Amino acid sequence: MSRTVFLNGVFLPEEDAKISIFDRGNLMGDAVYESTTVLDGKVIEFPAHMRRLERSMAELEIPAPMDPDAILAMHRELIVRNRLEEGLIYLQVSRGPADRDFPYPGNPTPTIFAFPQAKPWRQMPFVEKGLRVISVPDGRWARRDIKTVQILWASMSKMRALRAGVDDVLFVEDGYVTESSAANAFIIAGDRIITRPLSDEILHGVTRAVVLGFCKETGLTLEERPFTVEEAKSADEVFITASPLFATGVVEVDGVIIGDGTPGPKTRALREAHIRESLRTAL
Repeated sequence: MSRTVFLNGVFLPEEDAKISIFDRGNLMGDAVYESTTVLDGKVIEFPAHMRRLERSMAELEIPAPMDPDAILAMHRELIVRNRLEEGLIYLQVSRGPADRDFPYPGNPTPTIFAFPQAKPWRQMPFVEKGLRVISVPDGRWARRDIKTVQILWASMSKMRALRAGVDDVLFVEDGYVTESSAANAFIIAGDRIITRPLSDEILHGVTRAVVLGFCKETGLTLEERPFTVEEAKSADEVFITASPLFATGVVEVDGVIIGDGTPGPKTRALREAHIRESLRTAL
């Protein structure tokens, strides 16, 4: 069944959605995106996603094609038209079409599109089983804090993990874990939750911020610093966070079993607290 999608102010069947071959998102990777979770037919953490989208566009000097209220209305319309109960809305903004050249074109007309994807987030196998990961070098560009569409290294690394018979990767740079292929990374040691501080080296995750807000509630002390793969292997718990994943346990790192081989109790508590709060504040 064809989905209804959104392109430059128009709702239309997915097969009718077309963009120019000269779009800089296609030619130069000159585009940013957000992927917003939908639970029970409502959008989760929408204001935080819009703040990050605005920041990403500002960093790349892409003019905003719509204001946040209009984008929220568009999300809600996509949910209704597609009868989406659980899944996500993917939104992308590029600088728009222009002849191929390295300098930004003057007075660009951005391209904006969005589409839904149905996903049973709360019933995914990894919720109970956890994730198995391997460590790989972090070969991404140096401005990982901007949520651009330049995710080829993440895709290549994810394929490397799947071919190795595991679920995902932990990126490593100068001996320290940065992130997973598409999520922030954390370890729990005793009553401490350890994760990298915000910088250009990691994405400023929406879920990261929310989960860290529940530290005190779950009896954890926050320690923002880089950690090594060896620290992850010896940790009590390891988990990753992303908007559709909430807090998802990692149960194996480079063949070493973490804890008892299932998502740890503190990870589960963080996940459950986040889902409860997300549903309470959903739009």
